Amino acid sequence: MADDRDHPMLQYIINNPEAFAQNLAKTLEQAGKALAAYIEPREQGKITHDSTDELTGVVKTLAQVGEYWASDPQRAVEAQSRLWSGYIDLWNSSLKRMMGEPSTPAIETPARDKRFADPDWQKNQFFDFIKQLYLITSKWAEDMVHDAQGLDEHTRHKAEFYVTQIANAVSPSNFVLTNPELLRLTLESNGENLVKGMRHLVEDLKTGKGELKIRQTDPTKFKLGENLGTTPGKVISQNDVCQVIQYSPSTDEVLKRPLLIVPPWINKFYILDLNPEKSFIKWAVDQGHTVFVISWVNPDERQAQKSFEHYMKEGILNTLDVIKRVTRQEEVNSIGYCVGGTLLAVTLAYMAKIGDDRIKTATFFTTQVDFTFAGDLKVFVDEEQISVLEKRMAEHGYLDGSKMSSAFNMLRSNDLIWSYVVNNYLKGQDPFPFDLLYWNSDSTRMPAANHSFYLRNCYLDNKLSKGEMEIAGEHLDLSKVTIPIFNLATREDHIAPPKSVFLGSGCFGGPVDYVLAGSGHIAGVVNPPAKKKYQFWTGAEAKGTLENWLKNAEEHPGSWWPYWDQWIRSHDDAKVKARKPGANRVKILEDAPGSYVMTKV
Repeated sequence: MADDRDHPMLQYIINNPEAFAQNLAKTLEQAGKALAAYIEPREQGKITHDSTDELTGVVKTLAQVGEYWASDPQRAVEAQSRLWSGYIDLWNSSLKRMMGEPSTPAIETPARDKRFADPDWQKNQFFDFIKQLYLITSKWAEDMVHDAQGLDEHTRHKAEFYVTQIANAVSPSNFVLTNPELLRLTLESNGENLVKGMRHLVEDLKTGKGELKIRQTDPTKFKLGENLGTTPGKVISQNDVCQVIQYSPSTDEVLKRPLLIVPPWINKFYILDLNPEKSFIKWAVDQGHTVFVISWVNPDERQAQKSFEHYMKEGILNTLDVIKRVTRQEEVNSIGYCVGGTLLAVTLAYMAKIGDDRIKTATFFTTQVDFTFAGDLKVFVDEEQISVLEKRMAEHGYLDGSKMSSAFNMLRSNDLIWSYVVNNYLKGQDPFPFDLLYWNSDSTRMPAANHSFYLRNCYLDNKLSKGEMEIAGEHLDLSKVTIPIFNLATREDHIAPPKSVFLGSGCFGGPVDYVLAGSGHIAGVVNPPAKKKYQFWTGAEAKGTLENWLKNAEEHPGSWWPYWDQWIRSHDDAKVKARKPGANRVKILEDAPGSYVMTKV
């Protein structure tokens, strides 16, 4: 006789009804505090706008999809039949399973979908039914968008993105009563997890001053300058836009050409200096590079009118002047990461136009100069959305850092939003300390003039690749940039897709070494050789299509960093005595990582 404890439903029984009732009351009490933390700043006028504009945009976009299917009765019937056919298949397979007969699932769970990893999503027929019902419905909704005809590509792209966000939000894995793991935990702990989760929710709403700022890691475990951004160096210059950091040498000799790194200002530069084991900056110093890094200001109202031109002149061009004073060298190797790379490309085109040849090589990390295939971020860019954004930025002179952070998180909402909602608020667990996620949550503001220029000229009108962008009175032409270029893309990048980076390679007028690394926008770049992770591909000139390029590309195991270092040395491997910060009477302002990067939003 089977042990009664093996019965699948015995896992879902309240252990202590009295304790459960008490914790349920505490949960409701904390939920009231969370609601108050959300409402209070709105009543006080500290949060003046709501999400009406965004919601209106979603409804208008999805209405265009619905209009296609509803405009023809036959199409409407066909769409409904498709959905009901899936439900009938599920019902039939469930009946067979209930009767003990062999049955095939109506829909298979995607192999990489971590939401349904708990065994009861398969073993328990109730949860398996709910899961399949969800998968059938969400797949049907995605197909409705994909098969709708007459939509322009931007509208279709937005509709696909919105449907994905809605589907991710309503997943049964996000609710206690429909998630076997959450239900077991709630009953086993008599609801203690929900009490803790609501406390986390209250704390996160208060931290976000009325906006939900989901903790992705434990912020108390990290401090810049102590266990993040610890490579020794000095701040040797600063202005309203940036600080310039020079790192202390760790070798007796260094390459004659200094290395200038232009990081993105959408996030902070210490992604390249997380800790000694992961730090690209430390590794470059140890290879004998004299490394200079721009640390962008975290802007406020004072930087409202700082544009791309200011970031070019007061950022890159000013830093080149600083490097010359420090090293007595005019020739420089340069690196630009993400939007920092786009600014570097703009600067190179400007320098080519005015005859400034100080930068001798340029390396781009996951950088776009042609935005034709710019990926899911294009969902947020059209005239209507930019106008709304510009109106909001005009209120304070900047875009709040949480807005940009939310947009990036939505690109991978299951991993970066809903998994933390489940972990923090439903399981009641503290997030795991993780330096990369601490950096990811350490958001920055965007100056209004700079961000508007970037969105309009790059994402909306793609002017740089067309030769139509104008900076400081000069029309820019990337084909006039003839210096050697190392153009790094990452295979799983959602922000600068490899196809987009590949296409941009053809904009330059000189030799371009296109390299494709494994993993994504961050892990593919921050991949130290000692870890022996991922791989990278090298190949012929970046012409034709990425798919054809890959067919003949050579795969290499591990990190691309040593390959890049050899590439740099192939253009000039001359060495000089190591240079220390403060040489040639340059004033040292403070220790790295500096004060600009410390500013929180």
